[in-house]
Amino acid sequence: MAETTDVVVSSVAGLSQEIVSGKHRWSADEPAPYGTDTGPSPYELLLASLGACTSMTLRLYAQRKGIDLQRITVRLQHSRIHAEDCVDCETKAGFLDRIDRQIELSGNLDAAQRQRLLEIAEHCPVHKTLKSEINIRTSLVP
Repeated sequence: MAETTDVVVSSVAGLSQEIVSGKHRWSADEPAPYGTDTGPSPYELLLASLGACTSMTLRLYAQRKGIDLQRITVRLQHSRIHAEDCVDCETKAGFLDRIDRQIELSGNLDAAQRQRLLEIAEHCPVHKTLKSEINIRTSLVP
């Protein structure tokens, strides 16, 4: 059986949304003038998911390997770029979504450990999901 994650998103007022996942509740919205800025935007939530997963993946790896990794800070930025401006992208027409991820590692780390942690960041499950083909099935509830 495939692992599933259930999240329920309900509209509140305007563009404001209530998000529920298990016992957790939070909000999403758009900044003014479109929304009322009662929570992060959908892209901010996406970036937060990638950042959290990256940090958790690095922490678990460091603990398993006995690496003195004290603090992880992940900064993320989303933008849209012209495909023709992307040197290492297969697509060369239209626009592409780009996520820039900067990772700051604190602790007693040598150059080899820092490089390995950078490589491990590429294996975070959310990173893998975003890089893979995603099959989204949408249906209306009767």
